Parts: sequence; structure tokens; C-alpha cells
Amino acid sequence: MISLIGNRPALQIGRYQVIDYDTAWLDDAIRRAAHAADHTDFPFISEIHTGIVQYLETKCPLRLLHLDDLFDRMRRMLVQIGCVTIAEKLEPLAPPITVSLIRAAMEAGNAFELAFFESLRNELEDLRRAGAEEIRFVGLRESTLILRGTQKWDKHCDTLLREIHQFLIAWDRDQKAATRPLRVHLEPER
Repeated sequence: MISLIGNRPALQIGRYQVIDYDTAWLDDAIRRAAHAADHTDFPFISEIHTGIVQYLETKCPLRLLHLDDLFDRMRRMLVQIGCVTIAEKLEPLAPPITVSLIRAAMEAGNAFELAFFESLRNELEDLRRAGAEEIRFVGLRESTLILRGTQKWDKHCDTLLREIHQFLIAWDRDQKAATRPLRVHLEPER
């Protein structure tokens, strides 16, 4: 059985499900929409946020809720209270997501680093389109071992791990210029 935080449903974001999430990102999404609608002084953000959280914790009958469906419901709620311009500007925003690189490494297989990096690039694009802006990557060392086809760490593993880090850091840097940047966090080295 899955224990859900605050009895909130799991969120489906792209092909990922997020179970353990706070709700600060909902507040950010509403603020951004109000700002985009030129309502920077919109006074009801915390009340709307509270209503959404209450819905998630007490009224939502689903155990898995697609992020797009949640934002459609939020738009309808904003329209019902007379905030049509804010509803029109509301864009999906996902909570922070943790992604393990192990599956991508296993799918790419031994010595297929190019396939791994292409898969990773596609994954990042899909997550950004789904509303993700903050991703924490885990399993870097394990995925490196899988890609190198070894169980013992060596200098080739160090090189590949550096390449993975550089790829993710370069992606993060390139995203800083985008209108909706994607922030990448790497797991700390052991």
C-alpha cells in the first residue's frame, strides 16, 4: 500500500508519478498567472491555494491525478470566481521531480552512451513540456556502471560520469535563457 502525504493523490507528470510533494508550486503557478494577466495585486492567491490543497486532501476521489487535469480544474475554479483572465494565463507547473538515470542506462545498454544521452535529452524535453521546472537526478554512479558494463569503478567510469555531469549542467545552463527554464540538480557524490 502506498502512503500518501496529507492524503493527496499521486500526480502524473509525463511518464512519472510524484507522491511526496509539497504545494508551494501551486502558489507559484497562481502568482505567475496573475502576473501574466497584469493582476500583480491579486489578493486571493492564498485562498485559492488553500482551496486547491483542500480539494486534493479531502475531495479528490482519485489516487492518481494527471497534472493537466488538476490545472484544468484550477482554471474552471478561477473562471467560476470571476478570474477569467487569470484562468487563461494559468500554465501547468509541476512539483519538483526526482528522476533515476538507471532505467535510461539499462535501456541504452552497455557501451551505448549516445543512445543514453539522446534518451536523456528526450526525457528532459518531455518533462519540460509536461510542466516540470525542477528535476533532481539520482543514480548517476549506478547508471555509469551500467553504461560501462562493469561492476567495478575505474577511470573510464570517472570519465563517463564527468560527461553525464557536463551534459546535465550544460542543459541546465541552456535552459536559463528559456522562458520556462528547467533547473537540474545532481545527487551528491558518495
